[in-house]
Amino acid sequence: MNMAINSATPARLPGPNLARAAACNVIAIIAIAATASAQTAFTWAQIKEKFATVNPTLKAAQMNIDENRAEEITAFLRPNPDFSFSVDGTQLTPYHGVYQPFTGTQMSPQISYLHERDHKRELRRDVARETTAVSQSAYLDQERTLLFNLRSAFVQLLQAKAVLENARENLGYWDRELGVNRERFKAGDLAQVDLNRLELQRAQFESDFETAMVNLRTAKIQLLTLLNERTPIDQFDIAGRFDFSDQLKPLEDFRNAALDSRPDLKEAAQNVDLAKLNYKLAVANGSTDPTFAGWWTHNPSFNNPYDYNTIGASVSVPLRIFDRNQGEKARTEIDIGRNEKLRDAAEAQVFSDVDSAYYTLVQTLNLLRPYKQKYLPLSIDVRDRMSFSYRNGGASLLDFLDAEKSYRDTRLAYLNLIGSYLTAAAQMNLAAGREVVE
Repeated sequence: MNMAINSATPARLPGPNLARAAACNVIAIIAIAATASAQTAFTWAQIKEKFATVNPTLKAAQMNIDENRAEEITAFLRPNPDFSFSVDGTQLTPYHGVYQPFTGTQMSPQISYLHERDHKRELRRDVARETTAVSQSAYLDQERTLLFNLRSAFVQLLQAKAVLENARENLGYWDRELGVNRERFKAGDLAQVDLNRLELQRAQFESDFETAMVNLRTAKIQLLTLLNERTPIDQFDIAGRFDFSDQLKPLEDFRNAALDSRPDLKEAAQNVDLAKLNYKLAVANGSTDPTFAGWWTHNPSFNNPYDYNTIGASVSVPLRIFDRNQGEKARTEIDIGRNEKLRDAAEAQVFSDVDSAYYTLVQTLNLLRPYKQKYLPLSIDVRDRMSFSYRNGGASLLDFLDAEKSYRDTRLAYLNLIGSYLTAAAQMNLAAGREVVE
């Protein structure tokens, strides 16, 4: 009993206990401040910048572009010349009894070079450059898809935060209602069974709160996984606008933006250009490349001492009678038509993606407008009126509980619709190839 009195009466604490209590308070304040400073709320721009810096999938795709740039160097290399050295005419028998093996030896160094005709080297360089351009567009398309996944995870986390805040507000509101009705019970204005039913209703609010807390942590884990981040969940947070914009551009504006910005459509067009270059290279590879050679010969076996050193030259041309690269020419020509069809299919897919995302936005906005302007304020008004009527005996407990449930369902549906709108906006940005809806 004395211990309880001492703990409840700070004035009677001895000096050392006061010091320890003050020290504990200071440590608690410092810990809370450190935690608050560690919980930096990242904006969407910061999340996107961090994602582009650390995501391993994007880093690997960037390395693929670097590999293709390195292949440009190899493609533009000239053929290496060939050097040969021949020795002939060495004497293996003695001359006048004296063995002189190198006296009559013929020596001939030779250099040859393959000359590539019809701009083969330049065409190989152009093919390599176009391949690099295709890989850059493929990288941008991969980044577009990954950014959509990142944006969806970001929106999901914003929605989880809003739902959690809504559950916290509902729980606080119900606790206030319970406080009022407990006073009514004490005053004899409320039956025990009605109070118990109100107390039992709090279990639903607690369940909503705990479920929202779990969903928030799950959303954080998903976003941290995309960022390849090991930050503790409690120290990670984001900040963003969880609302919708009532203004929507015409469909044609989104289509034009997609035609200008979609990297996969650009990649399809570049593949057509690449196929045409491959066909030109196949035609050039069907041409004949001559080999030029020149040599110097030292032949001491000639009777004329001034003929010991001679020079010579030659040109060799392969006779490509049966192989003029006909098969590769036919294949690359067919490949041009194939890539043109793929480009048309990519363009049709762009229109399909934009139209689908656009009408999803329109449908979501058609639901959000009446919810914001009519249904949500109406549910709040009905709940407040039924609460007042129930306190004053003008409404039954069932009517009050129904009004509370109606408000809770309406508010949650409104938050989910905002999340659907933001997800549809991310889908539109994916379809357009850039951010056209915030």
